[in-house]
Amino acid sequence: SSSLRFLHLVKLTNRARRRLHTLGCRLRGVDEHALIRIQRRTDLRRLGGAHGWTVPVSLLTPGTVCFYVGAGEDITFDLALARDLGCEVHTFAPTPKAIRYVDSLRSDLPGNLMFHPWGVWARDERMRFYAPKDPRHVSHSIVNLQHTTQYFDAECKRLRTILDDLGHLALRLLKMDLEGAEYRVIESMIGDGIRPTIVAVEFDEIHTPLDAEADCRIAGAIKSLVGVNYQLAVVNGPNYTFVDGASI
Repeated sequence: SSSLRFLHLVKLTNRARRRLHTLGCRLRGVDEHALIRIQRRTDLRRLGGAHGWTVPVSLLTPGTVCFYVGAGEDITFDLALARDLGCEVHTFAPTPKAIRYVDSLRSDLPGNLMFHPWGVWARDERMRFYAPKDPRHVSHSIVNLQHTTQYFDAECKRLRTILDDLGHLALRLLKMDLEGAEYRVIESMIGDGIRPTIVAVEFDEIHTPLDAEADCRIAGAIKSLVGVNYQLAVVNGPNYTFVDGASI
């Protein structure tokens, strides 16, 4: 019908407009969500395998403390931090698949890589983690990013609690893959005065929006970090790397 053809045309027009916006932002060297300029660095290096990350390696010296929150079934980034750079790495994931995966590697893990079966959240409490639609996938979501009904409950801790429990005063790197929970964790991190030198975050809603407000949430989180003196160093799809301006 004519109405269906019109709706199809509107979708195509919106898609084309979004692609033009994305291309224009790339050409200007700014992020397409918050329109924040990307500050280029010469020390950026990609670490890990398929789920690796680009980070400023000059800031990751031996013995510095790194948290990887939301590990799935690929900890090659964590291993690169521990083995290649000599960092003290703490990996967090409460999902059963992730726990089994890390357990299968236990005998090969270096002594400076430690695994904790906790979730990370804005408060210390047990939370529901909702399953992905595809049962082959590992990532579960506190905010139910994929609108499913199956879930499991797991203990979650606030970043401040984890730092206190582990006896650390500061973080050199915080990497988050939290399936939509990253906004609340960033908010609590800033509120508690925690300033990792490097903040690496995957904004999952870029590919899997929870609702129509996804772009606003992403832009808000980026602006919150920039507002406390972080500079945006890397944008690679949904993967963002920020560096504390005090370390520049």
